[in-house]
Amino acid sequence: MLGWFPGHMNKARRQIKDALPEIDVVIEVLDARLPYSSANPMLAELTRHKPVLKILSRADLADPVRTDEWVAFFDAQADTRALAITTTNTRELKKIPKLCHELAGAVRADRDVRVMVMGIPNVGKSTLINGLAGRKIAKTGNEPAVTKRQQKVRIDGRVALIDTPGVLWPKIEDQASAYRLAASGAIRDTAIEYTDVAIVASAELAKRYPAELTARYKLKALPTYEAPVVEEVDADGPKKPDFLAIAGFDGHAILKEIAGKRGGLRPGGEVDLHRGAEVLLHELRDGKLGRVTLETPADIPPPPAQNDQDSPASSDA
Repeated sequence: MLGWFPGHMNKARRQIKDALPEIDVVIEVLDARLPYSSANPMLAELTRHKPVLKILSRADLADPVRTDEWVAFFDAQADTRALAITTTNTRELKKIPKLCHELAGAVRADRDVRVMVMGIPNVGKSTLINGLAGRKIAKTGNEPAVTKRQQKVRIDGRVALIDTPGVLWPKIEDQASAYRLAASGAIRDTAIEYTDVAIVASAELAKRYPAELTARYKLKALPTYEAPVVEEVDADGPKKPDFLAIAGFDGHAILKEIAGKRGGLRPGGEVDLHRGAEVLLHELRDGKLGRVTLETPADIPPPPAQNDQDSPASSDA
């Protein structure tokens, strides 16, 4: 479980909540490579009574077959539409105002459709705003949480956008999502041990895109993983999932071979895993492994079971 909640994000949450009553449509920007993990459940709770346009950004970096699956998944939800785009493609951006009007329904002729744009840090939200405005309005960057305050922008098509700071949620309960977010660069590289992120990413890529991983790093084989027999019980809390066992591949061995081939071989035959992690994660984020998607709708975990004491049947009333 990964937890944090910087003060500016707490402030942004309050600002979003205060502004929502005047909003017609919400645009939630997601990373097309991880649409589930990059969706903030706290924002979903805040906006549950508003129509939502899901923008799957960086579609040019994602697996197009998987992207189609995600678009269909979101389109099947009530008051929700999905659009996969590259945020720098102006032709694709022109579809957005029309979709906002369709989702908003009847709006007075003398005012714009009011649209709030939100998303977690570093998913391309500011690039989207600038593309829709046709000029640089929002600051962009590769570091999370670049946008620090709300700002309003009018765009063509009678749409008024309210940009919001990227907001993460207090705790990421799904550890698989935490690793995917870290691999994509959506959270800072110091949030989870860097080499651990790369080891898990190696195993996931071996499972989902073995040909691309093998070709990129000229690997002879993708070693499978056998979970060690562990007799001790971790008394500090819930046991962490064994992501290598889930993927079925030995991410440590794969990363070690990548490091050895890419400048991570030290005198005496020692391998620098951190060097291998830098190579893999930077190239994954830059799209150099090809168009890959780190999750599908089938990877969404089931909702937690309701406690018996919380169920209506157990009530004393």
